[in-house]
Amino acid sequence: MGLLSKKATCNTHGQDSSYFLGWEEYEKNPYDEIKNPDGIIQMGLAENQLSFDLIESWLAKNPDAANFKREGQSIFRELALFQDYHGLPSFKNAMADFMSENRGNRVSFNPDKLVLTAGATSANETLMFCLADRGDAFLLPTPYYPGFDRDLKWRTGAEIVPIQCTSANGFRITKSALEEAYEQAQKLNLKVKGVLITNPSNPLGTTTTRTELNHLLDFISRKKIHLISDEIYSGTVFTSPGFISVMEVLKDRKLENTDVFDRVHIVYSLSKDLGLPGFRVGVIYSNDDFVVSAATKMSSFGLISSQTQYLLSTLLSDKNFTKNYLEENQIRLKNRHKKLVSGLEAAGIECLKSNAGLFCWVDMRHLLKSNTFEAEIELWKKIVYEVKLNISPGSSCHCNEPGWFRVCFANMSEETLKVALDRLKGFVDGPSSTRRSQIEHQRLKNLRKMKVSNWVFRLSFHDREPEER
Repeated sequence: MGLLSKKATCNTHGQDSSYFLGWEEYEKNPYDEIKNPDGIIQMGLAENQLSFDLIESWLAKNPDAANFKREGQSIFRELALFQDYHGLPSFKNAMADFMSENRGNRVSFNPDKLVLTAGATSANETLMFCLADRGDAFLLPTPYYPGFDRDLKWRTGAEIVPIQCTSANGFRITKSALEEAYEQAQKLNLKVKGVLITNPSNPLGTTTTRTELNHLLDFISRKKIHLISDEIYSGTVFTSPGFISVMEVLKDRKLENTDVFDRVHIVYSLSKDLGLPGFRVGVIYSNDDFVVSAATKMSSFGLISSQTQYLLSTLLSDKNFTKNYLEENQIRLKNRHKKLVSGLEAAGIECLKSNAGLFCWVDMRHLLKSNTFEAEIELWKKIVYEVKLNISPGSSCHCNEPGWFRVCFANMSEETLKVALDRLKGFVDGPSSTRRSQIEHQRLKNLRKMKVSNWVFRLSFHDREPEER
């Protein structure tokens, strides 16, 4: 151990989070309809498997793309040789067009301001390296994607300070919450470099409103800091209200060519909208030439293969396909979301009203033995080990209210979802349910603010070994 680096031996990766521990339990005993019907069903993975047939159909009709041919002639050797880390122009053009199409062509994207990365994970970390020094902080609204504790902090040394959002207003971002988070960072002697949001939200499954986006732009303007908008789920919006990109609000407010415009950066990926996380395709879009230049240099540590770029540039350039895919995928997501919500309602469980994403933010507060995070983890363990469903507890997302869970619905067949819902209903209707009264349910629903355990909101600064601080 003494021969290893501090980074290799530290415990700040976040792998011990219940979010990742649930995955580990699933991998030990994965559900299979035929081979292992009593296994754990994976409902903690935000993966879109609902529209693979559309992409497979396109590949069957366009064999040259997958066979690395152009006009019938092999270009394998061309793709196999060294490629500049700026990426293939054809792919960057196709990505810029697809991002515009995904936003109803209300805004356009300049391919010269795109930086290609090996997925959104790499994109977010690269932006941290570009915008923050070790010990600087970014503000994130809660609840947030558990992987951010790893992606944003582990290698960069950046810190996360939570913007506390509550169920009282549907976990919306408010002016006061932004100011309180900024003040909290100052008390901790942390320099705030920016705010990072996911829009649509992971884990809430809701789109950020125009009001919230205006609050954010006003806030970063006053504080002279950055805003990162992770829009990886922008194509998964399946019902109203529609998706509003921060780029649209910048345009509507005529903020182009201003310092605020240069401090707004977008992260995108094909992992969720097209269901291609294994292809490792992500992008950074920035109006700041220095950020684009630095991020492009850093991208050499996580490139997208030329073969992947060629295949996807061909697919994304087929406008008939992309139009039909986006429309059909949204219809399928809407139908699957409806099945999950109705199945949960049949089990006496409600969800936050949502309109996007591959998951629901599920309210199980009435199933807790007490209004504590310890009770939440106890319930989570029962669901994983007894009900055999891997879902993500709200505390892993730094939610400030015990009893919320993220439940994914697009990474499995409809038949598997039915099995999962039947298991959950059986658990809720079981003998132990008699101990949970309707009075307690109503009391918990009416709570507005709760005392929060410090460990839910701990900063990476406090998790570090003393010599790392």
